[in-house]
Amino acid sequence: MIYMDFEFRTQEELYERVKPALHAKIEELKRLNYPNITELDIWYYLTETKWKKSKNLMLSDIVSDIIRVDNEKLELYVKNKTKEEV
Repeated sequence: MIYMDFEFRTQEELYERVKPALHAKIEELKRLNYPNITELDIWYYLTETKWKKSKNLMLSDIVSDIIRVDNEKLELYVKNKTKEEV
């Protein structure tokens, strides 16, 4: 997996690199009363929607997407995923 400003061999490496941004977003969501969303929920939401067809993303764009993700759309995604698992 190649990104413009860094090269990551796996998605796991990239995930670990952006974990501080994911953690910051989780703290914001908790303050805004979205307590059931996890870091992985944000990651999967963005990889399945916003980044699905993207190539050569910059690390700064990925972090920005994490921080600016639409909270209501994210919550709806999580609710739908939970229903699918039941």
